[in-house]
Amino acid sequence: MRSETFRAPGLVLTEHELEVPLDHAAPEGEGITIFAREVADPDGGGRPFLVFFQGGPGGEALRPAGFPVGPAWLVRALRDFRVLLLDQRGTGRSTPVMPGWSAERLAHLRADAIVRDAELLREALGAGRWSVLGQSFGGFCVLRYLTVAPDALREALITGGLPPVGRAVDDVYRATWARMLERNRRYYARYPGDRARVLALLERLDSDDLRLPSGDRLTGRRLRQLGIMLGMSDGAERVHHLLELAPDSPMFLHDLESANIFARNPLYAVVHESSYADGGTTRWAAQRTMPEEFAERPELLFGEHVFPWMLEDYGGLHGFRDAAEALAAREWPRLYDAARLREADVPVAAAIYAEDPYVERAFSEETAALLPGMRAWLTSEYDHDAIRADGGRVLGRLIDLARGRA
Repeated sequence: MRSETFRAPGLVLTEHELEVPLDHAAPEGEGITIFAREVADPDGGGRPFLVFFQGGPGGEALRPAGFPVGPAWLVRALRDFRVLLLDQRGTGRSTPVMPGWSAERLAHLRADAIVRDAELLREALGAGRWSVLGQSFGGFCVLRYLTVAPDALREALITGGLPPVGRAVDDVYRATWARMLERNRRYYARYPGDRARVLALLERLDSDDLRLPSGDRLTGRRLRQLGIMLGMSDGAERVHHLLELAPDSPMFLHDLESANIFARNPLYAVVHESSYADGGTTRWAAQRTMPEEFAERPELLFGEHVFPWMLEDYGGLHGFRDAAEALAAREWPRLYDAARLREADVPVAAAIYAEDPYVERAFSEETAALLPGMRAWLTSEYDHDAIRADGGRVLGRLIDLARGRA
């Protein structure tokens, strides 16, 4: 492992690079690089590790600014821990995913491989049991960790990311569509004039060749993906403020293109559905389970759903077309084992957001019931992005729950 230490205002940063197998079942085969940034305050070098598993899939870990600037959860975490910010395989300074990667290579970028990477990193650092924090997809990684290596964990913290165990992927997407119907209802109740704006813009896009800064044509179905923001605390306002801009303006076109990260982070589209595949195939589940109401009412905005047509509409995804189709037909192995989870002797605290349109509350509660050390915090105070909106309080409560102080 290669490591290098730097100092930023109020922080000590140590950057680690580790070579790991692309396929952990073939350790002598192709290797890739995993990057992790260790963050500590100047007096925190001896504190225990907290490994942060980023949301996504497909996005790198956050880049810390000088202390105390930065996410409130990180400021809170540094009181108790050194924080290890892991760029999950395929992202950031880890070996990045590239157009043209085969389905066989991309299949090694799920939570199971990410956890194996973390275990190799723990071994290389000489760390004992460590704590883990998973946000959204990062929570999927934490649950996989609890399935295969609970003895490595001191405690496990999850926010907005307690996945279903043994549920068919179609069940997952039917639940997300139902949540998005309600989010659309609330959105248009708050901003009724936006219904006409969306319908007028959709009609225009049927005939006008409106180009985004990347050169991609703005299609109506791509416009409807703005709904992905509606599960966030400020999402309704962000959508409204974008729609109030003139559609021909550079402001509108730049902001709309940056609202979705599929071109920058292609893994978010390409392996998204497989992240929910606890066995079985996905076969473009979001498209197959979409309610008729979304076809009949074009003003309804989509949620965290990926579709095969994105491989055409997004120029940045063209190089993944064949691989994505192959992944949709792939038979996936199980990610979790209910029997092992029932035996996991680890303190676990999870924030479950009651109306989360991305990770269904009912399924999260089913999973919580499997874990003997679980302290679940079910709340309607927050949306999916609570760790960003009020991270100091959220992380502090999870720590207190896991340690029996709340």
